[in-house]
Amino acid sequence: MTGHPRFPLFGPLVALAAALCTLPAASALAQSNDNRAAEIATYHGPDREKRLIDGAKKEGELMLYGSIPVADMAVLAEAFTKKYGVKVKAWRGDSEAMMSRVLSEAKARRFEVGVMVASSSALEPLSREKLLTPVKSPLLADLVPGSVAPNREWASVYLNTFVQAYNTNLVRKDELPKTYRDLAHPRWKGRLAVEAEDYDWFAQVVIGLGEAQGLKLFRDIVATNGISVRRGHSVLNNMIVAGEVPLGLTAYGFLAEQVKLKGAPLDWFIIPPLLARPTVAGVSRFAPQPHAALLFYDFLIGEAQPILASRQFVSPSRKIDSPFTRNPLQLIDSVEMLDHAKKWQDLYQSIVIKAAR
Repeated sequence: MTGHPRFPLFGPLVALAAALCTLPAASALAQSNDNRAAEIATYHGPDREKRLIDGAKKEGELMLYGSIPVADMAVLAEAFTKKYGVKVKAWRGDSEAMMSRVLSEAKARRFEVGVMVASSSALEPLSREKLLTPVKSPLLADLVPGSVAPNREWASVYLNTFVQAYNTNLVRKDELPKTYRDLAHPRWKGRLAVEAEDYDWFAQVVIGLGEAQGLKLFRDIVATNGISVRRGHSVLNNMIVAGEVPLGLTAYGFLAEQVKLKGAPLDWFIIPPLLARPTVAGVSRFAPQPHAALLFYDFLIGEAQPILASRQFVSPSRKIDSPFTRNPLQLIDSVEMLDHAKKWQDLYQSIVIKAAR
C-alpha cells in the first residue's frame, strides 16, 4: 500500500470485479430480503430526519464496513452513538477486502452490512450488481460537483487530492509549469518524479488532454527530461523535502500541506484541474437496520464533515473551507478505471515506470 494509510489505493480490482458474474441475479436476492432500505432511502418528505431517527432508535444498531482507519472510524462511531443512541458495529479493511467481503456475503445471500465506505472503484461494482440503494438525502446538495454518483448510490465522504509539490530551494516560483505541456521544457530534465502506482492520475490527465495527444506528450516528457519513480506518497513527499526530487507530480495534498505548515522547504501548486480520488459511502439495499444505515449515511456526508476536516481529511462539502476545494476539482472517473484498469496500468508502466530515470 502506498502513501498514508488514511488514503487507500485506487488499485486494480479486475480480479474482484470478475467475481461479479458469479452472483445470483438481483431478483433472486430480493426474494430473500424485503429490501426495506430502498423504500426508506427514497423518502424525502419534511419529516424524513424524524423518521430516520425514530426508526434507528428502535433498531438500536447498524453494521459498518469501511476502509476508514480504525482511529478515525472510532471517533465517528462515538460521535454518532453519543448523538443518536445507536450503536455502530464496524469491520475495517481496505477497499478491495471490503468489496470482496460484500460480494461473498451477497453470493451466500447473507446480508449484515448497512453502510459501506471505500474507494469509488470498490463501490461502483457493487452498484452495478444492484447491491446499493439510491438515496434522496437533502445533504447531497452540499457536496461539490462530481462527488455524488449520477444514480445517487454513493457519495463522497472525503477526497484524496493530487497536487504538484516542489522544493522551494531548488525550484523558483516563477518557473513553475502552468500546463502539463510545460513539463516538456528542457529545464525539467532530471527534476521530475511520480508515485509508482498512480496510474489513475495518469489516465485522467491523458483523457483530459485527449488520449492520443496526452500519450504523446508523456512519451515526449520522459524522452526529453525523464521521470523518476518513488514508491509511496510519504516517500515522495520526503524526497521533495530532502531535495532529492525537485518537483513531484503526484503528491498527496494533505501531506504537502502538513510539511509546508511545519516550515519545510516545500510548497505545492496545481496544474489544473485538481484531480482527486474519492472515498465514498453507500447504503446496502438489503441493510438489516435500514433506518440506522440511512441515518449514519446522512451523518457521514453532513455532521461528520467538520470532524473529518479537523482530522486532516479533505472534505467534499461546500460548507468546509479548504485550500484544495477552492480550486476547480475533477474526481477520478471510477467507471473508466474499473472498465479499463488493465489498459491504463499497462500504459503507465510502459510509458512512465519502465522508462523511468
